[in-house]
Amino acid sequence: MTDVAQTQPVAGQGSPAGFRLGMMLPGGLVTFVLVLFALALVIFLGLRTNDGSLMGAGFSPANFVTILTDPLYVTVALRSLAIAGFVTLATVVTAYPVAYYLAFHAGRHRSLILFLVTLPFWTSYLLRVFAWKIVLAYNGVLNSFLTGTGILSEPSLAFLNTPAAVVVTLAHAYAPFAILPIYVALETMPRSLAEAAADLGARPFQAFRRVILPYSMPGVLAGALVVFVPTVGDYVTPALVGGPSSTMIGSLIQAEFGKANDWPFGAALAVSVMLMILVLILVVRFADSRFGSRA
Repeated sequence: MTDVAQTQPVAGQGSPAGFRLGMMLPGGLVTFVLVLFALALVIFLGLRTNDGSLMGAGFSPANFVTILTDPLYVTVALRSLAIAGFVTLATVVTAYPVAYYLAFHAGRHRSLILFLVTLPFWTSYLLRVFAWKIVLAYNGVLNSFLTGTGILSEPSLAFLNTPAAVVVTLAHAYAPFAILPIYVALETMPRSLAEAAADLGARPFQAFRRVILPYSMPGVLAGALVVFVPTVGDYVTPALVGGPSSTMIGSLIQAEFGKANDWPFGAALAVSVMLMILVLILVVRFADSRFGSRA
């Protein structure tokens, strides 16, 4: 009797499947409304032609044909990929030593360093970009320091309104997004792996290259992806610290939705960016699965 009573469902208690469905329903609705519906609307709008109205008229692939054939959009897209790639590389290279120190050497100072890493999030993104504009400006901090120490005889225009200024600003802004996933990957690594490598005669650099770095690669790839995806479509930073040679695809999208008032073409540009990032991610994943397994 006791066993039978324990197997019978309690009155008012739903089934496990119903409970899971109820827990997933709010998140599923939010995902559908805010993500999938919005994405479908952007794709729909990108296939329309501009007639001056908000939603356009008719259906035509002309917007995408223009993006693929016009040298302007091809050049800006390639420049956006290049700048985002340099930003990702600079961010990951500078973030890895910080994450490594946090995981293996920070000790009781770990909480303080993590606090300092996340401290920039307490300020506005625009404020951080304007801070770099002040640093790199013609009469800014960097030029004042270089002229004051005699390194330069007069202020230089080579710091602001350049692709390098965009790379430096974006790398600083997204540094925590690379530090944290790499730190988590290193923190979960069993310390016995590095100790075993040392016992087998591996030098510190060999142990890092053969044991620590491969183990932390999921965190490195996650950090690189989190940095690369938003920087490709960034338009605020190029507008504030970049010049005409730093125009990125996000700036063109913003102009199409703003001054040009061509929402269908702006939506087509946005969809093209998404497809470009998707193809690149698939290529990287294929290369990692193809060649990473051989390493």
